[in-house]
Amino acid sequence: MVGWPKGKGRGTAKGRRSGSLAGLPDDVRDLWQLTVRYVKQETLEPLKGVGRFLGYGLAGGLVLALGLVLLLLGGLRALQTETGSTFEGRWSWVPYVLTLLGAGAVGAALAARGRGGRGDR
Repeated sequence: MVGWPKGKGRGTAKGRRSGSLAGLPDDVRDLWQLTVRYVKQETLEPLKGVGRFLGYGLAGGLVLALGLVLLLLGGLRALQTETGSTFEGRWSWVPYVLTLLGAGAVGAALAARGRGGRGDR
């Protein structure tokens, strides 16, 4: 008796592959693999890009917030020490109000930029 070709034992049809898709025709198997690759390409890869975008955005936001806090504290300190006797006694609360107004102005400018920035693109 002549032996079977290597890798093709009895009971397996020529061209069949092992695995869960072994019984399907080649065209259906190829269509399934194409669909799986397409879904991965159109969903997983964009999500990776969004993750990087969010990561850099959060890091930038934290650095910006820290910088603004330090800038406002520096401004408050400058108002308290560099203005001489202007804000002493009953006027000692004015540097805090001016710093609060400055923080409000920065917040309003950022909010206006955030609302206006989406429509400009």
